[in-house]
Amino acid sequence: MRLSASEKEEIIYLVSRSDLGVNKTLKELGIHKSTFYNWCHAYNEHGIEGLEPQPIRKRQQWNTIPQEEKNLVVDLALDHTDLSSRELACKLTDEQQIFISESSVYRILKSRGLITTPPFVIDFAKDEFDKKTCFVNELWQTDFTYFKIIGWGWYYLSTVLDDKSRFIVHWELCETMKAEDVRSTVATALKKAKLGTKRRPKLLSDNGSCYVSSELKKYLKSEDIEPIHGRPLHPQTQGKIERYHRSMKNTVKLNNYYYPEQLKDAIEKFVQYYNHERYHESLDNLTPADVYYGRGELILQERERIKKRSLERRRRIYFSEKRNLSPENEKKLFNFIN
Repeated sequence: MRLSASEKEEIIYLVSRSDLGVNKTLKELGIHKSTFYNWCHAYNEHGIEGLEPQPIRKRQQWNTIPQEEKNLVVDLALDHTDLSSRELACKLTDEQQIFISESSVYRILKSRGLITTPPFVIDFAKDEFDKKTCFVNELWQTDFTYFKIIGWGWYYLSTVLDDKSRFIVHWELCETMKAEDVRSTVATALKKAKLGTKRRPKLLSDNGSCYVSSELKKYLKSEDIEPIHGRPLHPQTQGKIERYHRSMKNTVKLNNYYYPEQLKDAIEKFVQYYNHERYHESLDNLTPADVYYGRGELILQERERIKKRSLERRRRIYFSEKRNLSPENEKKLFNFIN
């Protein structure tokens, strides 16, 4: 409990006039001797004003984020309101060459009232899949999802997703869900991937009639593609493409479409964003295209370099301000520290 200046003054008079002596009186009052003598010294120097409670000074740390960088985080968040604090931290590193951790970005935004509770329930699943792919184009996942176009009826989206990178290799908007639609999607995906004849991905799908048909099996055999089917009534096996379809529809279905071309344009726009712009948490905050095209390691190394440089700059600014050094001595201190 903090005492007021008048209470401290009263204690000083009480102790100085006590018959028990200073030590015993302070022990009865529960006040440490050093605290009491500090009060006496301040009282003799400045009177009762010296006993006023001093404001608590927060000790500045060397890695304190500069105010201009905090403002930059806020501006970036206001310009990209659909991005999470994790995605904003990555975007800041990649585009502005400034490292600020995800947790720091979150705290900055929360202090400005820009963080709200997410309007959804997080589904928890198994931490890791038992059989992981080791390289891109080792395993593809494919599935259908559907859209209703006003005045046109139902249309079906066939997608091929690379399991390792989550990259959308190819997609087609079809009028039916037949084996020939799957065949067309897979054939175009093979052309886009430019795989050699000795390298063919496995194809993971559910047990829909189009995927287990003899027509599709014959085509896959001719292309030396091994079909794999998930366990019945267990959609988690195709969890990556199921999750992609959910994310895509949450965005695309915000609008109504009156022509198939309108829907195709919306899907194309989302696929471009998903493949080349969206930072994926399970990919070390890389985009699917970064992993698919093999540039992920270089990007991670560059981020680590930017992180080190940002921390060194903050340390340099802190020590130079603390010691009020000249530019020459500041450089010497910086070299000594590092």
